[in-house]
Amino acid sequence: MQDALAMIYLWLKAGHIIFVIFWMAGLFMLPRLFVYHQEAPEGSEEAARYTEREQRLLKIILLPSIIVVWVLGLALAMTTGAFSQGWFHAKLLLVLLLSGYHGWLASYAKKLARGERSLDGKTLRLLNEVPGLAAALIVVLVVVKPF
Repeated sequence: MQDALAMIYLWLKAGHIIFVIFWMAGLFMLPRLFVYHQEAPEGSEEAARYTEREQRLLKIILLPSIIVVWVLGLALAMTTGAFSQGWFHAKLLLVLLLSGYHGWLASYAKKLARGERSLDGKTLRLLNEVPGLAAALIVVLVVVKPF
């Protein structure tokens, strides 16, 4: 029985890592698309193409990825008893914040689609660093387990 659980654990872990990579790739890409979208003339065909690209990225990559990341991550946490460990609480907080960032990006994509451009390119370029910083902290928490 333990062999079966160990095998399931490894598949859960592999799937979680794969979908985290997909999710992170999308979170890195979307703000970059926003920069190019905002640089396109408002109401232009080019701006419309960026709206379409952003929506595809959100629906085809980001939404399925965040769902699978959460489902597999929670399954891993239950399997390993991580809910009682301090490093996991910190990781969970960062993943919640990153999920909120994902939601904010989705709402900003809707604003851009309506022609609302409330942020400048420099701010969007800085926001592009958020997932990288979060990913680095999460990896340290998971690998080092400092507390």
